[in-house]
Amino acid sequence: MDESEVIEISDSEREETTSSTSEMDVETQEVPDAEQIVPKDAATIAEEKKKLGNDQYKAQNYQNALKLYTDAISLCPDSAAYYGNRAACYMMLLNYNSALADARHAIRIDPSFEKAYVRVAKCCLALGDIIGTEQAVKTVTELDPQSTAVNGEQQAVGTLRQLETTIQTNYDTQAYRNVVYYLDSALKLSPACLKYRLLKAECLAYLGRCDEALDIAVGVMKLDTTSADAIYVRGLCLYYTDNLEKGILHFERALQLDPDHFKSKQMRNKCKQLKEMKENGNMLFKSSRYREAHTVYTDALKIDVHNKEINSKLLYNRALVNTRIGNQREAVADCTRVLELNAQYLKALLLRARCHSDLEKFEEAVADYELALQLEKLPEIRRLLREAKFALKKSKRKDYYKILGIGRNATDDEIKKAYRKKALVHHPDRHANSSVEEKKDEELKFKEVGEAYSILSDARKKARYDNGQDIEESEQADFNPNQMFRSFFQFGDGGVSFDF
Repeated sequence: MDESEVIEISDSEREETTSSTSEMDVETQEVPDAEQIVPKDAATIAEEKKKLGNDQYKAQNYQNALKLYTDAISLCPDSAAYYGNRAACYMMLLNYNSALADARHAIRIDPSFEKAYVRVAKCCLALGDIIGTEQAVKTVTELDPQSTAVNGEQQAVGTLRQLETTIQTNYDTQAYRNVVYYLDSALKLSPACLKYRLLKAECLAYLGRCDEALDIAVGVMKLDTTSADAIYVRGLCLYYTDNLEKGILHFERALQLDPDHFKSKQMRNKCKQLKEMKENGNMLFKSSRYREAHTVYTDALKIDVHNKEINSKLLYNRALVNTRIGNQREAVADCTRVLELNAQYLKALLLRARCHSDLEKFEEAVADYELALQLEKLPEIRRLLREAKFALKKSKRKDYYKILGIGRNATDDEIKKAYRKKALVHHPDRHANSSVEEKKDEELKFKEVGEAYSILSDARKKARYDNGQDIEESEQADFNPNQMFRSFFQFGDGGVSFDF
């Protein structure tokens, strides 16, 4: 074919060529980039997760950071740094056990990872693990003698050792308030130490602060449902609030979890013993075997001096026994001890008031009834208070019956005979040769005898006196004991006269 030959292209061929070129252009635009052709490896994605986690950590979004660090670990489980970062995150969430596990895992991956040892030291300190803290501090120092990263932990663990010694000494001497005080200091250094928390709860129970103790025990059980110590403390709270049946069940549950739990064994036995003695004492009381009941209650009171709730009831029961056998003074003493244990014990307050009245200590009776009325504004207590005040008012007057040496039911003849006898004994003429002091004393008694007779021999005055009403001073203003004496012996006794 000649070079000058022109090859013509038809219109259809041109369209076909154009279409082909257009299709080629489209195919070129759809070619994926390099990242789509070659996917990211797990290490790269894990590193990106870690960086995102760091951003969340710095923003204090610790839950989000925790998830991102966990994603990084699942992608790259052999990275000590990722475990170290997650440990730091757990620490900020106060989950020291999980933080400790991650820090130790990081160390297994990289035994020279200093930051992981620092976190182990911090976690062990927070958990109250003194030996673990000391070992971690020692390793950090060995890895970098110039490091100051664990100086705070090193100082704190020394303080903690001293506190533990002081706590044990006070616990052994039953100085439970001191134990609580020093435990609070220990918990500032080791806020996640369950041992310290439960020991504090135990001491609070001994001190009668059972609500606080129970809150701590329940909090620990939320973290560890199989904690025998926590269940023991709950049993202790039930025991010290006089719920002996449930207390025994808790001590037995603790022993199921830990058969060697000595405190639970001890308290279970004590609980059963107290329950049996208390029931036995109540049975004897109801059977009117009061002296036997008194012995049982007394023995029961020796079992546990710290159980204020039960001891207050035992003391009250013994006070009731004392009233049955005529030991009013001992009953008052028992009621007083009850109120020292529980100032709100209304029954003990009312019983003591009644005993005070029986002992004619009316001021004390009034004071007790007034306290009782502050506790419960009951009509019956108001009535008892009025009666006590009336008795007090009567007690402040001269006891004319006592002066004459007669009972309140004495007849007129008995009153006359008593006056005759007493007047003759105390008449001043009989004591003319006595000392000045003796004369004054006998004159006073002579006057009182005459005054008593003048009231008790007058039906109207006697009635008023017996009803607690005051005898008007004007009615006694002209009273003359000598005239009373002469009148009685001249007219009231057949005109007989006496020489002394």
